[in-house]
Amino acid sequence: MDFSWTDEQSTLHEQALEFARARLRGRDDDDDRSFARATWRALGDFGALGACLPRAHGGLGLDALTTARVVEGLGHGARELGLVFSACAHLLACAVPVAEHGSAQLQREVLPALASGEQIGANAITEAGAGSDVFSLRTTARRDGDDYVLDGAKSYVTNGPVADQLLVYASTNPAHGYLGISAFLVDARQAGVTRGEPFHKTGLGSSPICPVYLRDVRVPGYRRLGAEGGGAAIFQRSMAWERACLFAAFVGAMARDLELCLEHARGRQQFRKPIGRHQAVAHRLADMKLRLEGARLLLYRACWRLDRGELAALDISLAKLAVSEAAVQSGLDVIRLHGGLGYMSETGLDNGLRDALGSLIFSGTSEIQRDLIARGLGL
Repeated sequence: MDFSWTDEQSTLHEQALEFARARLRGRDDDDDRSFARATWRALGDFGALGACLPRAHGGLGLDALTTARVVEGLGHGARELGLVFSACAHLLACAVPVAEHGSAQLQREVLPALASGEQIGANAITEAGAGSDVFSLRTTARRDGDDYVLDGAKSYVTNGPVADQLLVYASTNPAHGYLGISAFLVDARQAGVTRGEPFHKTGLGSSPICPVYLRDVRVPGYRRLGAEGGGAAIFQRSMAWERACLFAAFVGAMARDLELCLEHARGRQQFRKPIGRHQAVAHRLADMKLRLEGARLLLYRACWRLDRGELAALDISLAKLAVSEAAVQSGLDVIRLHGGLGYMSETGLDNGLRDALGSLIFSGTSEIQRDLIARGLGL
């Protein structure tokens, strides 16, 4: 196996790292309801919002591996991951399904605006009664001539408060269960779409999230993605992209955590020597490095297999589980290695842990990943 990066991949990674250090510097307040639109458009100008979209529609045309390398650079350089998370949700869970399954008319209409950041995309599948059981949906879509009429309520919609386009999963034939789910790209600005009050979260503060309600929302037939009843397969494919590429942001954050802790361990003196020369501290740093490299290798193997056209379900679940669990431990290590400073909110040293906690839940909980891994083992 060749573990080297191409010149293009290395250049894109460095550019993403520099961009994030300059522009993704975190928030000055804790108001989840504000949104950094200027920075969002800068992400679009940089290419991050269309990284793996076709060049014909304004994207960079990158494969999953290179996309993940760019996302790692963004996660490494950002002081807070909220906007990186929003960008990945926009790209991987909304724009990519449109690029892969949308009609030619729909692609022409929306992909250039999504790639540039002119419009913001969101994925709307989760419901109050359908969390990990994502296909127990009550949102319905009934056929009315050439259109569909959607009714229902979605919860925890990342980018919901600011979205222009919503990828909504709804039941077109409830009797068929998950084979009766279809996917629709809904213009979030049209009549019948309302947004609830934004939620406040423990971490990822600059990524806005809210419930979305649909009442008699009319959607033209050409805005259905794929075949009627094909929504489950479309969602699973989008989750493969999300679990493989989005979690590279947390790999980047772990690399930043390690750099921060190494700098502190070399400069902080206790008992007349740097704390890094105390075995307890040195071993904790060694463990941080081990978790980082193990998670990184699993993630990039998953991306490599995805690019080869393989289902890669087992590899993707292994990577998602490893990255999310390691990211939480890395956030804890930052706090413990910095002692009292790590526990003070004003230092921002708790940001990594706050951001990482959500990774245990979204894109499939750690428990769901273990179920998928067990299934991949034939159990």
